[in-house]
Amino acid sequence: MIVITRNGKTTVITGWRAWLISAAAFVGLTALLFLIVFLMAGVAVTVGAVLLIVVPVAIGVALIASVFRPRAP
Repeated sequence: MIVITRNGKTTVITGWRAWLISAAAFVGLTALLFLIVFLMAGVAVTVGAVLLIVVPVAIGVALIASVFRPRAP
């Protein structure tokens, strides 16, 4: 049973219509959840891949820069 109250008017949905609305809401929310998880996983993989490339390059640049830095007397 689904009870909806709008502008003081109450609508009650029962039977197969309630089951159909509930099933559609469940499928829609599940699809939305999967979309959010898919996007978050994509962001995580992208950030991880960028860090796997950027951090070693930054370390290499820092090491090369330290070799060419003039020594203090």
